[in-house]
Amino acid sequence: MSSCVKPLVQTKETPVVLLHGFDSSCLEWRYVLPLLEESGIETWAIDILGWGFSDLGKLPPCDVVSKRDHFYQFWKSYIRRPIILVGPSLGSAVAVDFAVNYPEAVEKLVLIGASVYSEGTGKLATLPRAVAYAGVNLLKSLPLRLYATYLTFTKISFSTSLDWTNVGRLHCFLPWWDDATVDFMTSGGYNVSPLIGKVKQKTLIIWGENDRIISNKFAVRLHCELPDAIIRQIPNCGHLPHLERPDSTIKLIVEFVQRESKTLSQCVAQV
Repeated sequence: MSSCVKPLVQTKETPVVLLHGFDSSCLEWRYVLPLLEESGIETWAIDILGWGFSDLGKLPPCDVVSKRDHFYQFWKSYIRRPIILVGPSLGSAVAVDFAVNYPEAVEKLVLIGASVYSEGTGKLATLPRAVAYAGVNLLKSLPLRLYATYLTFTKISFSTSLDWTNVGRLHCFLPWWDDATVDFMTSGGYNVSPLIGKVKQKTLIIWGENDRIISNKFAVRLHCELPDAIIRQIPNCGHLPHLERPDSTIKLIVEFVQRESKTLSQCVAQV
C-alpha cells in the first residue's frame, strides 16, 4: 500500500523524510528532493496513506490513526533509525502527530507553512456520504484546483499555474481516491493543537512571507508554543516554499541538518 521515492544516496547520517500536504503526493518535492541528494543527504519522499500513488485496491481505513500506523510500519520496515521529518501544510500536522506518538522514530522536525491549528475536518465529518462524494468530486475539478493554485503561490504565470495544477491532481484519477478521501473527511481529520506543547524534537519552522492560505501569525504562535524551535521566513513567497522557492527552502533545510550534525560531531570529538 506504500508509494515513495527511495534515496539514491545511502549515508550513515540521519535521513530526511519528506511528507506532503493535504490530498497531495510526493511529487510536491520534485524540485527539492534532487537538491537534497546533491547535498549528500539521504532523502525519502513518502505518500501518506490514502493520498498520493499508493495502491489501495483493497481500501483500508484512511483516518488519522491508520495513516500514523501505516507510516510507522513503513519506517520500521525500511528506515529503522531516527529521521528528520519534514511536513508542509497539513503534512505538518501529520509530522507532529507522528513525532509525539513515536518519539523514538523522529530526531528533528521541519514544519513548512504549518496547518496545525485547524480542528480536523469540522462539519465535513457529519456530511451524509452521498454529499461527501459530491464534495470530493468538486475537490478534484480543474477550476477549483486552479483557484487553489492561485491562492497558494505568488506571481507565477498561467502556464506554470496550469502545469502545477495538473501535477497536483494526477493522483485524484486513481480508482480508490474518492473512497479514501471521503473516509478521511468523515473520520474527523487531524486536530493536533493539543499535541504541540508535547513535541520534544528540535524544530525548524519555515513560512512564506506572502502566505495567503495560513496567516503568518500562526507561525509566530507555533514558534512560541513549541518547546525547542527556530523560525525562518522566505520573502516573496506563498504557502509552499518548496515549490515556489526551492533554492531558499533547500538552503534552510541543509543548514538545519548540517548544523545539528556538526554540533553532534564536535560533542563526540570532545568526548
